[in-house]
Amino acid sequence: MAKQRVTNFVGFGFAIAVTTLIADQLAKYLVLKDIDPGEVIAVTPFLDLVLAMNRGISYGMFQQDGALGRWLLVMVNLAAAGLFSLWLFRAQSRLIAAAVGFLIGGALGNAFDRSMYGAVVDFISLHAYDWRWYVFNIADAAIVAGVIGLLYDASIGRVTK
Repeated sequence: MAKQRVTNFVGFGFAIAVTTLIADQLAKYLVLKDIDPGEVIAVTPFLDLVLAMNRGISYGMFQQDGALGRWLLVMVNLAAAGLFSLWLFRAQSRLIAAAVGFLIGGALGNAFDRSMYGAVVDFISLHAYDWRWYVFNIADAAIVAGVIGLLYDASIGRVTK
């Protein structure tokens, strides 16, 4: 019985990963097709769409203009997705499976961008008054959601099984 339960969590986690990857890549496809670099499209008073190609890591740090840096970052993303996949097979709750699924989907989404475009396609810009958050994408949001889920599980305990 326990083995079947773990299998259900693995399938659930991979479904989250695939859904995240598809949503991320579809949104990026539409952005690349319809938005010019530097163009700002106001969606709400606090949300803009703006195309930014991030050749670095989080917050645009460590920009990589050469092929070596680009492919090293692709390998880091793929290694992370692989390690998260191993973690998923040990998931003992829906929360952990979902969180790890978000991490896998986000890592794969950004790896795909780096391999296809040489940079991660970022396009979501949140702001309030004069304060602006960095430009990010669905994969980045999924990674943050995954980390929050894991932190919640670690601090509150496994509440869903």
